[in-house]
Amino acid sequence: MSASKASPETERAGLCEFLDDQREGLLDKLHGLTDEQARMTPTVSSLSLLSLIKHSAIWERRWFQVIVAGRSFPDEWPEVQSEEVDPTFQLTENDTVETVVADYRAQIAASNEILSTFDLDAPCAWPKMADQNLRWVALHMIEETAHHAGHADIIRETIDGTRRR
Repeated sequence: MSASKASPETERAGLCEFLDDQREGLLDKLHGLTDEQARMTPTVSSLSLLSLIKHSAIWERRWFQVIVAGRSFPDEWPEVQSEEVDPTFQLTENDTVETVVADYRAQIAASNEILSTFDLDAPCAWPKMADQNLRWVALHMIEETAHHAGHADIIRETIDGTRRR
C-alpha cells in the first residue's frame, strides 16, 4: 500500500483495502513467470510461488466461506481431514498459473462479498471459532497473506533476481 493513499473512510474499507493490497502483492510475484518457474522450489523450503497462491486460495475459501459464513462443501475441510502435514501447498499436474490464479481470484471475490455484507462483529459460524468475528478473520487474513507474500518475495528473488513491489 502506498503511503500517499488517503486514509480509508471506514474500518471496513480499511480492512478491505489492506487485505486486497496484500493479495495483489502476493499475486504480483508471479508476473512474467512461466508455469515451470512458478512451480520451482529454489530455497531449502518446499514452497513454490504457485503452491503459496494455491494455499492462499484454499484458506480464503475456508476462512470466509466456511468459518465465517457457515457454508459447507462436500468432501472438503473440515468434514474431511487429511493425515498429511499440510496438503494445501501440494500442486497437482492440473495446477497452472492460469488455473491457480483464477481460483484465487474467485475465492477473493467470494470473500469480499462476505466482507462487504456481514457485520464485522458477527461471530464466526463455525462452532470452533464462534468466539471470533469477521473483523478478527479479516485481520488474520491480512497477517497471513502478508506472511506468505514475504515468502514469495524470497522465492521470486531466488528464481530470477526480480524484486517486485
